[in-house]
Amino acid sequence: MKKLILTLTVASLVVFTSCKKNVEEKINQENVTKAAERDAQTSDFPTLSFDKTTHDFGQIMNGTPVETVFAYTNTGKSPLVVTNIKSTCGCTVPKDWSKEPLMPGASSQFTVKFNGKGANKVSKTITLTTNTERGNEQVRISAFITPDPNAPVKVPGQKSLNLQ
Repeated sequence: MKKLILTLTVASLVVFTSCKKNVEEKINQENVTKAAERDAQTSDFPTLSFDKTTHDFGQIMNGTPVETVFAYTNTGKSPLVVTNIKSTCGCTVPKDWSKEPLMPGASSQFTVKFNGKGANKVSKTITLTTNTERGNEQVRISAFITPDPNAPVKVPGQKSLNLQ
């Protein structure tokens, strides 16, 4: 029994030390160098710079649609890709944006349309899904919504009355 254990131990040591040489011989240093270069390049994320990150429409009447344009520039070292732009609600619609890669130094823009519904101070956030280091970027719009003086007055328990 002791001879068997000793034989297995010696055989295991021989196998483990011989495998190490085979593994080292199989590693292609050129592939290791290429992978290191690729990993170094992926750390150069694109950087998104806006002309403005907030837009205040000021005081608007309830139901008045308004829109603004947000311009942005890729100030990073690799192509910027904006894959999606969405708002916190359906009353704010981002549109007219390109899904094509934006090369370093190039600029683009998108439009945000707000339906103007609400009461008092209203703020909305628009989120861009990008390939920047953070993965998303945000801009905000706001407005102070005043009631429409020509809108029908609602009395609790009754149908709307038009006081014109």
